[in-house]
Amino acid sequence: MKKIIAMLAVAAMLLTSCGSVPITGRKQLNLVSDSEVLQASLQQYTSFMQTATISTQKTKSAQVTRVGQRIANATEAYLKSVGLESELQNFAWEFNLVKSDDVNAWCMPGGKIVVYEGIMNLVSSDDELAVVIGHEVAHAVAKHSNERMSQQVLAQYGANAIGIFTSGKSAATQQIAQQVYGLGAQYGVMQPFSRKHESEADKMGLVLMTIAGYNPDVAVTFWQKMSATSSQEPPEFMSSHPSHATRIADIQKWLPDVKKKYGAK
Repeated sequence: MKKIIAMLAVAAMLLTSCGSVPITGRKQLNLVSDSEVLQASLQQYTSFMQTATISTQKTKSAQVTRVGQRIANATEAYLKSVGLESELQNFAWEFNLVKSDDVNAWCMPGGKIVVYEGIMNLVSSDDELAVVIGHEVAHAVAKHSNERMSQQVLAQYGANAIGIFTSGKSAATQQIAQQVYGLGAQYGVMQPFSRKHESEADKMGLVLMTIAGYNPDVAVTFWQKMSATSSQEPPEFMSSHPSHATRIADIQKWLPDVKKKYGAK
């Protein structure tokens, strides 16, 4: 009886907690509310900014704000154009360049954008910076944080279900079952979904930067530069990101359609 209840509970969650991603239309699992994610992300962002050192490079800081605002405007225009104006209440944009040699950037749910000085050393134009910021904003628009949290919730339900299904078995059998489930969840679900999120953000980022009036062709050369600075990559199935070769090939494949559909008329 417990097995049936567990299966019904998981099935009910899956049926009632599905949404779709703007631009790509991919169906996604959302078990966590926007308000919960926004509250948690704001706390993390506030904590980070209290310890971060704001960059003193005024020209580059102005560039981050300029490009970030254009991407934000393009994002809002797109959401309005497809009847998702209600989503705008989830964004209160901020743009920051912080002092760090890390080659990194991120956008919190809610539109809090942070770019590190380290990645600006690879950026030679507003178009290239738009590749970075467009990608990060796409994560927020696609609600990848909500989805990742939802996957963790579902994985926990799965682990509990494994415990129910193996009850009555030996302790050794139960332990092996949990270990196999853990590996399966990590490499069979969590990592592939993370790679899917990265690829989706690449594609959506191309769209957002194109709508904003930037040249999406530079995405290829920018990621080639990123590839040249990276150390040896782990096997793709064990990585949370697609390989550089996969990423670049996908972008080249998407570009013609993106420019045709979203480019200047």
